[in-house]
Amino acid sequence: MANTKIVCNLQRCTGCWTCSLACKVGNNLPDDAFRLTVRTLGSGEGIDRPAGTWPDLHESWKPEWSTSCTKCPERVSAGEEPYCVHSCPNGALSFGDAADAALEDLRARGFRIWETPAWEGGKSGIVYASK
Repeated sequence: MANTKIVCNLQRCTGCWTCSLACKVGNNLPDDAFRLTVRTLGSGEGIDRPAGTWPDLHESWKPEWSTSCTKCPERVSAGEEPYCVHSCPNGALSFGDAADAALEDLRARGFRIWETPAWEGGKSGIVYASK
């Protein structure tokens, strides 16, 4: 597996949790196990609670891969995308060579690009992009 990078365009993520559920079901994980969760970036008071006051409310989401994520090596070796990338209904996730092309496009459009540091529990090879 030469390029196992996943790029997450946070401008496209709607917090639907499809990536997380696809991972869970596809990898046959037990009910209490998640390799990928979706964090709500809002008020901090719970899931899907916006920040601000009416009418100026805002929130966004950030998928977060745990270090137990394997990036679906069986699927990748068969020429398929990991479950999370394949199932994203909004095209927020890119994998492998497509991820490199997406990064190049996002950089050209002025997106901020970063990885969550390992000391913060970030999975290596997950790259985020946002405006």
